[in-house]
Amino acid sequence: MIRFVRTAGIAPGKAGEAFAFAKQVSEYLGKQYSLKVEVMVPVAGNPLRIAWRAEYPNLGALDEVQGKLMADAKYQEIVAKGGPHFIPGSVNDAIWRTA
Repeated sequence: MIRFVRTAGIAPGKAGEAFAFAKQVSEYLGKQYSLKVEVMVPVAGNPLRIAWRAEYPNLGALDEVQGKLMADAKYQEIVAKGGPHFIPGSVNDAIWRTA
């Protein structure tokens, strides 16, 4: 099993908008790609962060979805609107394999 986790730092004063955006992305991916994407917030540490987590059966499946997202104009439009809610350069992607 492959787990993809994307984290981002929330811009000052943008927490409400960032959480709404995170849910919008998650819902779109669920409807358009039948992908279950969890939205997560930290319990400790810097509270102005948000994360998305999705699971894939293998790296090929992750790569396939990523390719589709790059070509999905609606997804790109949604992501572009979310940019101002986050600190530039704070996005971090991690790919984990279950042991």
